[in-house]
Amino acid sequence: MWTSIRIRTDGDYAYRRDAIERAADVYDCNRTKAVVSACDDVPHFVRAIQQVLERDDLTLKQRREIAETLSTRAMTFEVESEIVVDTD
Repeated sequence: MWTSIRIRTDGDYAYRRDAIERAADVYDCNRTKAVVSACDDVPHFVRAIQQVLERDDLTLKQRREIAETLSTRAMTFEVESEIVVDTD
């Protein structure tokens, strides 16, 4: 069982500090709670995005636009004949 976790933010990982600060701003809380909240929320967001992209009332163009809009540096959504999620 973990008792603590460290997240490197030095050198090549300096961008993580900004990402954590942005999450704290979004959640309006401290950095620890922001990281935990983001980790809790991401699986729900991914499932919700997949459900939206699978809707029958959207055109292929609309699905592709939504997929492009909701893709991030770490996760991309692509619409083909099926929904594909790539994570880095």
